[in-house]
Amino acid sequence: MTSGAQRTVLVTGATSGIGRAVAARLLEEGHRVVGVGRDFSKVSFAGSFAPVVLDLADLDALPARLRDLADEHPAVDALVLAAGQGLVGGLEQCSYRRLRELIDLNVTSQAFLVRAFVPALKRRGRGDVVFIGSEAALRGARQGAVYCASKFALRGFAQALRDECAKSGVKVSIVHPGMVRTPFFDDLAITPGDGEENALLPEEVAAAVALVLAQRGGAVVDEIVLSPLKNVVRRRAH
Repeated sequence: MTSGAQRTVLVTGATSGIGRAVAARLLEEGHRVVGVGRDFSKVSFAGSFAPVVLDLADLDALPARLRDLADEHPAVDALVLAAGQGLVGGLEQCSYRRLRELIDLNVTSQAFLVRAFVPALKRRGRGDVVFIGSEAALRGARQGAVYCASKFALRGFAQALRDECAKSGVKVSIVHPGMVRTPFFDDLAITPGDGEENALLPEEVAAAVALVLAQRGGAVVDEIVLSPLKNVVRRRAH
């Protein structure tokens, strides 16, 4: 696909942070967006936007819901998978339930989404799958064992899927941002340090996603690593 072609892009996590910025950027470029999120009551977009209320954490209900979603939006020719959660803390501080919830959302739900939509993309002979990874997928970090594990797994999934899909004309990419100034950190023990050099803006990550989607059919951006100039982290007071 060329940058001038209108796409129909499914974006998860479209109600906040990176997903919201990606949806807004694609709409500005004239694309159609199917936005997936849990609550659209405080979000509005200008352009061809179709909101889909869906809890990706509900894995038992997800396969049937995704089959319906794929049937309702057969024109989708790209996926941008931005939904996810963070976790900061030692492994022994993480409950068994919390560990499973994080892996289910950050990894399993992503695989479910791709499983639902990639067959149609392969039949079409073109399409894009863009994962939002993390700098945590590149190296392990103290107090981040579970989160890093989820992002390492997502990166491996993307790399394998890239080879699996290439013969069908479907391109798979992953964007790894460093710390981004979004509500992602609202419930975490850390937050980016003050100053614009210590965090990316979600619009900058959205620009990287737009770049990936603008490539011609014969070119694929395998991975992008996008980092703030500095990496000062501020810990919240307990």
